[in-house]
Amino acid sequence: MKRVLIAGANSYIGTQLAVWLSHTPDQFTVQTVSVRGDVCKTIDFSAFDTVVLVAGIAHQKETPQNEALYDTVNHKLAVLVAQTAKAAGVKQLIFFSSMSVYGLTTGHITQTTQPTPDTAYGRSKLAAEKALALLLSDSFRIAVLRPPMIYGPGCRGNYPRLSALVQKLPLFPRVVNQRSMLYIDTLCDFLQTLITQQAGGLYFPQNHDYVATCELAKQIALAHGKHIRQIRGFGWLLTLLSRRGGTIGKVFGSLTYDQAMSNAYRPAQEPAFAETIRVTEAG
Repeated sequence: MKRVLIAGANSYIGTQLAVWLSHTPDQFTVQTVSVRGDVCKTIDFSAFDTVVLVAGIAHQKETPQNEALYDTVNHKLAVLVAQTAKAAGVKQLIFFSSMSVYGLTTGHITQTTQPTPDTAYGRSKLAAEKALALLLSDSFRIAVLRPPMIYGPGCRGNYPRLSALVQKLPLFPRVVNQRSMLYIDTLCDFLQTLITQQAGGLYFPQNHDYVATCELAKQIALAHGKHIRQIRGFGWLLTLLSRRGGTIGKVFGSLTYDQAMSNAYRPAQEPAFAETIRVTEAG
């Protein structure tokens, strides 16, 4: 029986993971807490084997005024939780970092690609990773995840924005690109194994197959019973513009992890991509 504390109440990943693990109550007990306030003083961390830290600030417009807040929440608070957990005898900490630590809008990431974050969010996550590495020991293992875009029913961030756009448009540009994505059930399956093994390390979970934005748009439209016409002729322009980054780069550019980076604890089977979109759009 693994005792799991999910630090980050109301987070999308935390909520979904709690539901997933509750399906096997003979293997896991789960408690979810908010990290606001004095959680490190009010929670008895010694009652848990694993702490999953999903709390953080994301999907907000960055300004000079809130840059310090990113560091406070995504970096310093993460270290405080880890220090408290280690002192209490917790065996494993799972920390959610991000693909954003690479500072790339387009590109292909391999094991040799070095992180060079260019946003407050990415910098705060990488700073947390470096600080957490100093807490590693034989009795306190830290697993760091750098997932790509996560999607599933009720997800937040860029996916619901794209979905809303596709549902309104009768036409959509046909651009053959590749994106690493991660379905929430695939992530939860991965996490279940990671917690069971009480493992540490750096991980890059993703779907088995890359996704083209035009195929994603097609499946979203089909999930709503509509046909979206995909027009050719603009691919070269959008591909060129995507290299400059920004919204066009995030939607139409290619950004992938090398698949070999994601073999650890990979689920043997994954649901078909079309089915994951149907379930996501059904909510």
